[in-house]
Amino acid sequence: MNHLALEQRYQISDLHHAGHSRGQIAQQVGVHKSTISRELRRNSDGRNGAYRPELAQRKSEERQRAKPRKKRFTAPMQQYVVRKLKEDLSPEQIAGEARRKGVDCVCAERIYQYVWTDKKRGGRLYRHLRTKGKKYAKRGSLRGKRGQIPGRVDIDQRPEIVEQKQRIGDVEMDLVVGKYHKGALLTINDRATGMLKMGYVQSKEAAVVQAKAVELLSDWKALLHTVTTDNGKEFAYHNKISEELGVDCYFAKPYHSWERGANENLNGLVRQYFPKGMNFGRITEQRVNEVVDMLNQRPRKRFGFRSPQEVFQNATLNNEGVAFIT
Repeated sequence: MNHLALEQRYQISDLHHAGHSRGQIAQQVGVHKSTISRELRRNSDGRNGAYRPELAQRKSEERQRAKPRKKRFTAPMQQYVVRKLKEDLSPEQIAGEARRKGVDCVCAERIYQYVWTDKKRGGRLYRHLRTKGKKYAKRGSLRGKRGQIPGRVDIDQRPEIVEQKQRIGDVEMDLVVGKYHKGALLTINDRATGMLKMGYVQSKEAAVVQAKAVELLSDWKALLHTVTTDNGKEFAYHNKISEELGVDCYFAKPYHSWERGANENLNGLVRQYFPKGMNFGRITEQRVNEVVDMLNQRPRKRFGFRSPQEVFQNATLNNEGVAFIT
């Protein structure tokens, strides 16, 4: 229904006071006869029945403001969002996956608003977010020094095809360290598919890390091309990794974490389950495997909200590169 403008209400008033019928007024104003009847009935002065344009406009606007608004974020949607949040999906992942599957859902920003409102009311949905609602300051310019690694090959010498993230077998590797640096999780991700492999190590000793890396990657040996790590001394036995797995190892430049961006992002996801300050000595192999399964089945925006496991399986079955959805 089109709402009458103030100019039309002046026209109605003049024609009405001149004694024209409602049908004639409707014809002159260019609306249906029922619109004129409804306008005179609803927006005339309730005390004396007189019709005045300004009063009619004011009553119409007040009625529109008082009209109950449709709630877009319905109860079924809220139930869906809460269930997905408790599965540790981010708001963007929830909205994206819903869009891909044709599930009616609100946008990611609206989900964030819902989470913050829940937090203000004492709710705990925010604890399922990756950062638990915390805000982190940007890193400053202060830099420490890390020891030199014998035989280190710089990332500049890595084949350009690795940067394209189109083939399976170019992996990144890092450690997520526990409280007091006692115990750590070795995380390995495939750059093309985002698939995660992860295992617990009791120490950061290079021999321990090297043995765990070979163990985790043994079933991917036929697929592997390159390994990229940071400059930690825990990767000093990279030559043994290269020899046992038949891969080339490369090192990102010091303090250039963005050169291993996928791995840094994945470590952030891992921290949802193994937060800073946690005693890693209590971690079980079963729990590590559970988290690996959850993260490998989590939808990712870069894959059109398909999971790394879906992308990996499709690529390996078809013996093809990874097709990105933009």
